[in-house]
Amino acid sequence: MNDLPVYRLLISALSIFFCVSVSAVEVTDLYQDILVVEDKSRDTRLDASRKALLNVLVKVSGDKSADENRVAKQRTKDISDYMLKFEYDERIPGELKLLVKFEARKIDALIKELNLPLWGMQRPLVAIWLGIEDNRQRELVTQESYPQLEQLIYDKASRRGLPVVVPLLDLQDRRLVGVPEVWGNFSEPVEEASKRYSAERSITARMYQEFNSDNWVLDWRFTNDEMFESNRIIGYRQQIVAQMIDDLAQGLAGEYAIDPNAYYEQRTANLTLKGTDNFVDIELAKRRLLNLSVVTQAVIIRKTPDSVEFKLDHTGTVNDLKKALGLDNAFKDYVDPRAFYHIVDKQSLEYQWVEN
Repeated sequence: MNDLPVYRLLISALSIFFCVSVSAVEVTDLYQDILVVEDKSRDTRLDASRKALLNVLVKVSGDKSADENRVAKQRTKDISDYMLKFEYDERIPGELKLLVKFEARKIDALIKELNLPLWGMQRPLVAIWLGIEDNRQRELVTQESYPQLEQLIYDKASRRGLPVVVPLLDLQDRRLVGVPEVWGNFSEPVEEASKRYSAERSITARMYQEFNSDNWVLDWRFTNDEMFESNRIIGYRQQIVAQMIDDLAQGLAGEYAIDPNAYYEQRTANLTLKGTDNFVDIELAKRRLLNLSVVTQAVIIRKTPDSVEFKLDHTGTVNDLKKALGLDNAFKDYVDPRAFYHIVDKQSLEYQWVEN
């Protein structure tokens, strides 16, 4: 596709010049796909467009098996019903690509028909710290050290609609993190180093070759995972890296995706936001709420000198709403400073505004 080099430059610039706050990334290309094709014939275009539709179903649902759905394959016969437009990309000499864009409304309706989950456009950015042991030497994967593996991570993540960043491993990173921290999954320095990339989540992974075998072993885990045990994958090197991204996307989709039936049910909830003591804060907060994938309307119903109450129309459950709020660090669970101890109410919609 690839705007990935541009994305890397943007991440690099932001991380060097700013300390960026952690929040979700809006994935804007969920409803499109790009494939390499041999020619511009109608048959080639139709075949590629049908494949693109199945790929988009995987991205939008977060379900890696969505492209194997029998009904979904049948629907590809009516590909024109879902397509918005197509165009060819010939910028790379000798390579022809087809970009296919689909109507979001129709894709969402198909997702519901297939009874697949629906994963919104706001998704957590994941920092991937991957160490590799090769010829008895350990090194962290970067664009310079292992460019093919780094490119594979970005390509595979793009196919799953998962925003990721492979750290630069420059002097700023290395002040906090080296091979020992990643290999031993020392969560605290890795999470601290991930902040410069505005990463919502981070993982550590280590890859090494099995003794007397062509197989490689990859162990990976979230740095904030309560269970110390890693996820283990065994196979060929590029295969297991791709599978790690698949498993990572599948796990996050299970955490953040919404039941398709609940998605189309409109619900109402009142949210109290503390710390909004001026008009600018209130308008910013309202805009941030409307940017949440599950919120369809936000209306101010009450103001006090230090808080504001919103009436929210939203899809999904209250828990889905809270998960969406959790992806934006401008909203934090409110803790009453006068309380002797804090009790977490899973149904509470009382938040503190922490926009900088």
